[in-house]
Amino acid sequence: MPVQATNRLLSALSPESRERLMNSSSAVTLPLKTALYDIDDTPTHAYFMTSGMASIVTSMEDGGTAEVGVIGLEGVVGAYHILGPSKNSTNCMVQLAGTALKIPLRELRHAFRSSEDIRDRILEFVQSQSLTVSQIAGCNRLHEAEERLARWLLMARDRTQSDEMYFTQEFLAMMVGARRTTVTLIAGALQRADLIEYSRGRVTILDRERLETAACDCYRISRDLFTNLYAYPAQTF
Repeated sequence: MPVQATNRLLSALSPESRERLMNSSSAVTLPLKTALYDIDDTPTHAYFMTSGMASIVTSMEDGGTAEVGVIGLEGVVGAYHILGPSKNSTNCMVQLAGTALKIPLRELRHAFRSSEDIRDRILEFVQSQSLTVSQIAGCNRLHEAEERLARWLLMARDRTQSDEMYFTQEFLAMMVGARRTTVTLIAGALQRADLIEYSRGRVTILDRERLETAACDCYRISRDLFTNLYAYPAQTF
């Protein structure tokens, strides 16, 4: 029996297209830090996330890293790899343990080329991802670390549908492009304001509305992209 789809991209497909992809997929568990693809890697599989969250990271020659994107239950890790032969300049790993439907990349590529329905939904996801990455690039350059942390926590919450998440201090620093000591100070300030609770790697959003106020405008833009993804044709997820 096929696994029930909880991924938004799969849910946006026609029943026939969804069954086609799911029949080629297998359900997998993705522990924390699972590498889904590496720099210059040509992956063999793509992943329709059904829970948890994957992080797309770019690395510099001096060893510095910065997060440039996240993928949760709204999309598929590996979509970029079916669009063309360009070498990948990022890596992707699981930052919140979860589950996915794992599909051979060759099967997804064939479905992409032969089905207009599947092709349209994947391109819509890739477009949304590209626009979000562009927004994050500007955000990382122009906005303060506290605003960026609030924005990122809200983005993570949208993609996991959970107010409670587990992040290492190292990852929190990487996602906002700041030192660990800076992240500790920022998280402490948000906690004292009763916006979040942060203890031993567990982040709990206590007041989403006020956290949105603390975030920069980039969150509103990325939220609208996320909310309107697959809006046409309308689907019930």
